[in-house]
Amino acid sequence: MNGKKRSLLHFLSLAFLILAGCLYASQAAAAAKNWPHHVMVAPGMDVADAERMLETAETYYAFWDSGDEALARRALSRDFIDLNLPEGRPQGIEGPIMASENFRKAVPDLAMQVEQVYILPDTVIGRLHFTGHFTGRFADSEGDGRAIDFKAVDIYTIEDGKITHNWHLEDNLTLLKQLGVVVAG
Repeated sequence: MNGKKRSLLHFLSLAFLILAGCLYASQAAAAAKNWPHHVMVAPGMDVADAERMLETAETYYAFWDSGDEALARRALSRDFIDLNLPEGRPQGIEGPIMASENFRKAVPDLAMQVEQVYILPDTVIGRLHFTGHFTGRFADSEGDGRAIDFKAVDIYTIEDGKITHNWHLEDNLTLLKQLGVVVAG
């Protein structure tokens, strides 16, 4: 198959994936209103497999957007492993649930948008954007309503419709400045 035909096939597969996802509007995506602005699927990947992986990732994205613990439990494997576990956070499903609860104590209106998603045969990479207002409490700081706006990247390994591993990188310096914990200088 020549390059033009392969590119056209890839484009049509991607268009079908996006159209199917929009038409089918998974419960998680509808609840979270965080449909990715841009989805890229590895060339040659089966569209049905990509849709299933996206649905799993969307369920977990909806958890971060809503704080609904049931969504985390639906998306994560019982043997879930956080590959860069922050100090003080338990390994397993309880870790992200605890992190979300603690974050929402500081930023009760936390919302997340999914800006970009890359789907590979066993991996989903998401570029995420978190916003809200610091109206709660973080460590010794009381919120004053200031805006919170930072980005993150999550990389999920998905097996049998569940996230088994997660590697993540958040722009914590920006977040800590916005929370007033680190003084901008």
